[in-house]
Parts: sequence; structure tokens; C-alpha cells
Amino acid sequence: MTDREDPHSSASTPDHAATPAPSDAAAGRGLSRRRLFGTSALAGLAGLAAGAGGAVALRGGESTGAVAWPRSAELVTTPDRAAAPRVSGLHLQFGADAAREVVVSWHTTGSVTAPTVRYGTADAGFGTSVPARTRTYRDAKSGIEIQAHHARLTGLSPDTDYVYAAGHDGAPPELGTIRTAPAGRAKFRFTSFGDQGTPTVGKIVDGKAVNDNLGSQYAGDVTSAVESLAPLFNLVNGDLCYANIATDRIRTWNDWWANNSRSARYRPWMPAPGNHENELGNGDIGYQAFQTYFTVPDAGAEDHAKGLWYSFTVGGVRVIAVANDDICLQDGGNSYVHGYSGGAQKRWLEGELATARADRGIDWVVVFMHQVAISSADKFNGADLGIRQEWLPLFDKYQVDLVLCGHEHHYERSHPVRGVTGSETLTPRPADTRKDVVDTTKGTVHLVIGGGGTSAPSNQLFFPGDKCRVITKVGDVDPATGKKAPVYVLEDAPWSAFKDAEHAYGFCAFDVDPGQPGGDTTIKGTYYAVTGVTGELTAVDTFTLTRPRSDR
Repeated sequence: MTDREDPHSSASTPDHAATPAPSDAAAGRGLSRRRLFGTSALAGLAGLAAGAGGAVALRGGESTGAVAWPRSAELVTTPDRAAAPRVSGLHLQFGADAAREVVVSWHTTGSVTAPTVRYGTADAGFGTSVPARTRTYRDAKSGIEIQAHHARLTGLSPDTDYVYAAGHDGAPPELGTIRTAPAGRAKFRFTSFGDQGTPTVGKIVDGKAVNDNLGSQYAGDVTSAVESLAPLFNLVNGDLCYANIATDRIRTWNDWWANNSRSARYRPWMPAPGNHENELGNGDIGYQAFQTYFTVPDAGAEDHAKGLWYSFTVGGVRVIAVANDDICLQDGGNSYVHGYSGGAQKRWLEGELATARADRGIDWVVVFMHQVAISSADKFNGADLGIRQEWLPLFDKYQVDLVLCGHEHHYERSHPVRGVTGSETLTPRPADTRKDVVDTTKGTVHLVIGGGGTSAPSNQLFFPGDKCRVITKVGDVDPATGKKAPVYVLEDAPWSAFKDAEHAYGFCAFDVDPGQPGGDTTIKGTYYAVTGVTGELTAVDTFTLTRPRSDR
């Protein structure tokens, strides 16, 4: 993977639902796209996008109210134009301080000149230009090189709407909007799910088009549903597109971006790597595609692990992404990389948790990751003892409030847990059994949200009663699978609070309410099942997390 500067660049949710309409407060008080694209600042550029089939030109400074692109980038759209690769996969990522820093990213399959983002407020227009840095990788399976372009926007105003255009010489720009996070405690909404895949076909078998990366039509419906709630940001809990099992990795990633850019260009989609982001030959430990497409806050990791774990702050919430394959026992990727950080990730995680809990401006600590410490599904992946050994003691010590996962392809919620029952599998011990209102000072709530669109759901595989299958070690490589065989132990699961056997697909929405000084703060969680031919939403599980404000 290479990273270079382009030489041509200048330096409250309803409980039942059809699709709920977000309130301004819960959704981050952002501009609606309908209102935004009606402003004078976007009129010229929106017209360009709408008129892409005809002859439309933008010259630097000559189109009032539109993007002032560099003169070298005359953007002429004609039927025979083939001057440069198009802008693909436009998306946003927050910086460490989500109130003031956002990264705008896109990718191409060929070299481009002057990759640039121009942005400004809706009223003032596109007055600021930021050159993008280009990072590349060459897919080991196909030999195709991907170039990802990342423009870091800094010094932004908190809780503010911006418009932007991303592009490069010879191609029409793509448009998006940004809503920065609040700088202090405020109401906002975020969403989360894992295990998506794509809604598109990946290869032709006997003349028929098939999906070869565990995707389904629901992978598209979940994206539409998330966007309908207009969260401030979305957390993707690993196994994004399953490119590592696809015939064509590059096409699979492109299909995933084509599906999700329609949301991710308006709000950051922050990812955690899953086992299916481990692609044989792509980097020292297989995550080079993931590391190239995304620019997340720097956690100081070594090059081979850069971008796999990170953290950022939104209002009074500290969000921490971790990479489970480092400590999980299961052999789930294209290569077995257990222990690849040499303990560096765990040391970083403890430092992050300690810092967050010492910060009187931080009320909530939310961890998101892929593999799970809990699961009631039989004949699926199961819970992983590695997580229970390495990270659950840290979650207990620093009172992590919420852990969001994927990996198991269903929805399940735990009671707040703290400590263990004394079993050989280190069974998490429930600290309370009330299900509607949960005091997270008593324990950590774990959510499995793995119904993002995969064609292999596990909601019909729940044990009768409360049981869990735990991977306690791995054996020799199984010739039938090419992976180290897992060894399981069955345990009771007193930690299980809710599981949804009826619905295969869905996501969670979280509405943060900071409360009043000296009082309590809450997060209202809602799990929405996505069903039907048009992706209708049904609220299946609702609960409220509560804890005293840290400035109390």
C-alpha cells in the first residue's frame, strides 16, 4: 500500500413503524437534502449533476454559485467523453474530533490528476479547496490497482452543515453534504449493523448470474432504511462485503460502495474490520483493501495494522473501534492472523478506555467490533473465548456501556454483564435482569446486530432455552475447510435478555439524550427489522440505557 500527495494538487424515534421520520434533534439537526439542494449555493452544481447527459462545462470561477474547480479541470460531459475514471464510492469518515474534522474519500481504478474537494456552507458556496492524498493497493487475486483519494477537511465548525464536491481532472464532480458533530453534550442519533454483503450479482455460472459474496436484496434495503432515519453517523460492525470469498474482489467492493455511497456521502459510515475483510495476499495480514478505502483517526499502530482500530468523540460519547481477529481464537479469514499486534492493540485499548473514563466531558463509552462474546445460535460461529479473556476484563474495569458486534447473523441483546460466573468458558455474569431500562454503571450491554443483508441468516438457529456455544480453542487444519478446526464448549447463557428469531434483517438506532447538568443521561435503543419487498421497518426491541452524567 502506498500513500502519496498528488503532484498536480495544490497545497426521538417512534416505537412502531413504517419508516419513522427523524426529529431534527435526534438526527443531528442537519439540513434535509430537499432543502439543501434548493439553496442558491448548490443550484449550479446540482444542475451539472442533473445534466450529465448533455454538454455542460464548469470553468474555475466562471459559474456563479457553483464549484470553482481548477482551470485545468474543465468538466465537459459529452457522450464520447472518456478522459478520466469517474468518481466512485464517495464517502465520509469522521476525524478523532468529529466536531471539527471530516475526511472525504472516493476511489478510481486508474490514475487521476488533481483529486480535490471543494466545500463550504450552503449559503456561502464552495469557497475552500482541499487536495486529496492518494493511497493505492494492488489486488493480489486480479492484479488490478485501486487508487483511493482522501481529502482531510479540518478546522470545521461544530454542529454545522456543509456542502461539498469531490472530483479530479476530466470527470464530473460528485456531490455530498456534511453535518459535523456537536462539540459538547447534545442530542443526536447514530445507527449500527454488521454483515451486509451486496445486493448485486458477482459472477455467471452456467449462464446464470449469481451472488457469490453472501449478499441479498436486503443489503440494499438496510442501506435505504438507515438513510431514512438520517443518523449523524453509522457504525458498520465488520464483514462489509465478503470480498475475500468472492470470485471478483474488486467488483464486490465496487458493488458495496455503489450501494452504500448513497448514504455514506451524506453521513460518515465508520467501519470495524471483520474476518471477511482478511483477503489473501492483500498486505502482510490481509487487510490492505480495507485500509486503502478508509481513512480513520490515527491510533499510532504499525503500518501493517494501521487503521484497524481507532476512536473518535461525538458530543459526550467516545466511540472505539477494535479489530477482533487479533485476539479471537476462531480461524475465520483467508489467513490465521491471531496475535498479529503482539499485544499493542490491547495496550492501546486500555489507554483509550482509561482516558475516556477520566474525561468529565465523556458520559458514554461505546465499543464496536465484529466477533462476539455472546451468542445463542447453534451450528454457527458461536462466542469466542479470546474476547472474554482479553477484552471483557477491560470493559468491566472501565465500565464500558455498550458493545456492538456482528458475526452472528441475527439480533440479540444481553443483560448488563460484569464479571464471570466461574465457568471454564468465563460466562459473563448478569448484573441486573430488568430489560426495559438498563443502568450501565452496573454492567456492559452487548448487542449482536449481524443482519445487515447477508444471505446466510442465523436467526432460525437459536438454541431452545438460554444456551451458548463457545469456541475455547482451535485444532489442526481441517482439510475440508482449510481452516483450523474450532473446539466448542456448551454453556448456560444467563446473560441473554432478548433475541429475535422472527426477523433475519435489521439494524439498531440509538438516540442520545445528554439530560441536564447534575442529572442522568440516556441512550434509547431501537432494533428495527427490515422486511417486505420495499424494506418496511418494524420496531422489534426497544430499551433505554441510563447512567449519571460524568460532570455530576
